[in-house]
Amino acid sequence: MTVRIPPIQCLLTFEALARLRSVTQTAEELCVTPSAVSHRVKQLEQIIGTKLFGRADFSLTVEGVDYLAHVREGLGMLQRFPGAAAMPGKRKLRLAVTPTFARAILIPRLRQFTEAYPEIDLTLQVSIPLLDVVAEDADLMIRFGTGRYADVEHTCLVKDDVTPLASPNFVREHGPFEQALDLEGEALLRSPLEPWRTWFAAQGLDWPEPLDGSQFNDIGLMCDGAAAGMGIALVRLKLAQTWLEHGALVRLSHHNAFTSNVPNPHAHYLCWRTGMMERWECVAFADWLKASLA
Repeated sequence: MTVRIPPIQCLLTFEALARLRSVTQTAEELCVTPSAVSHRVKQLEQIIGTKLFGRADFSLTVEGVDYLAHVREGLGMLQRFPGAAAMPGKRKLRLAVTPTFARAILIPRLRQFTEAYPEIDLTLQVSIPLLDVVAEDADLMIRFGTGRYADVEHTCLVKDDVTPLASPNFVREHGPFEQALDLEGEALLRSPLEPWRTWFAAQGLDWPEPLDGSQFNDIGLMCDGAAAGMGIALVRLKLAQTWLEHGALVRLSHHNAFTSNVPNPHAHYLCWRTGMMERWECVAFADWLKASLA
């Protein structure tokens, strides 16, 4: 059985917070953000499996008092060892992520992670789902698919609904769209990542998958194409949130035929090779990402 040893940053933070009993003063002493102090203490408590502080005034629990003595003894030994460095270098974490998920969901949240874990250097690499374009040597991977991955361990991150979206000008010029049948003959943008048959079937249509029209292997590019008036895109709502918020894309109609979202049969998964979660930086990122998407 592998025993997880807490990161030195967590131990230093615990010792300082126990001594100063102030998140702000601890953050100033360690030159990190208050958020990083809180995350480090939480991570330490998760690793050792016990509560160290009382909630109100940072007074130590009985277990915290006992653990503090061991931590101070260990840190003292490290400080007395000739040439020993109390603070190791930054940990490297390589993440392979699909392009639109990165732009629409991950990047807007990523500053929270870098502020909470300044000791982790994160490298983002692009992977393209369904086309076997993967980043080499990634520690963690975000995949979009069925979740049936035999080569890696994984956990579901985001499920989403799909709905047709287009630019406001396209809707004005080609509408009104009052029922699903009104899409017949319209320019439907295509992507192997988002087949139309899922939405057609949910609307009671037995239409085949469109064979004509512009095709994209990236959902973000398809959203940009729809925003430019190229046609109607079937898009996951969470991925399209930026375009919807800025008014670049709109729903085709407020009629029930178009406001009834259809669950996507695929989802985004965080994946890793066996043994990777023995590294604390991988656990820290996985826990943070799942919490931020909850």
